[in-house]
Amino acid sequence: MTTDSASPSRTENSIPTGRDEVTAAILDSAAQLFAERGPAAASIRDIAARARVNHGLVFRHFGTKEQLVGAVLDHLATDLTKLLDSGGPDDELEAAIALQSRVLARALLDGFPVDQLQHGFPAATRLIELVRMQHDDDGAARLATAHALALLFGWQLLGPVLRKATGLGLDDISPDELRQSIRAEMTRLATPH
Repeated sequence: MTTDSASPSRTENSIPTGRDEVTAAILDSAAQLFAERGPAAASIRDIAARARVNHGLVFRHFGTKEQLVGAVLDHLATDLTKLLDSGGPDDELEAAIALQSRVLARALLDGFPVDQLQHGFPAATRLIELVRMQHDDDGAARLATAHALALLFGWQLLGPVLRKATGLGLDDISPDELRQSIRAEMTRLATPH
């Protein structure tokens, strides 16, 4: 996933130049490594190597590893919100949610205070606004949103385990049917009872 701030002419093998390209390359590389290994196991040198920048630039632009984790979480939240706003294709949206889910889970498992490091939750805020229209009580709308997001993140992180545990084979339900079922259940959870 690339950011809009990256140069359109930049290819995967080119060396980023300029603040915007360097920052975008670092954030994208860190997000991928955090999803693969977790933030604790992804070194600044590994992130810099994947981004094709000097490791000193990671420190210059982001400071500590904890600050980089926060910046990556904010970056992923912004990218997801842009996709939602643009009505991006389902597969891109699903990939963005999966990446964000993996980075969140790995950061939490590595002991990073995600709730303190991430500065904004724009997609969750928009969902709360939509759910709030159906509820008389703000607290109930926020709780319903939390339940719906837990379902979504749960399927993203634990889908294969959930299928195995419930005996739901790959042939029993297609990815599209599962996606529709999750959306329907999220809608049900967000609807006042």
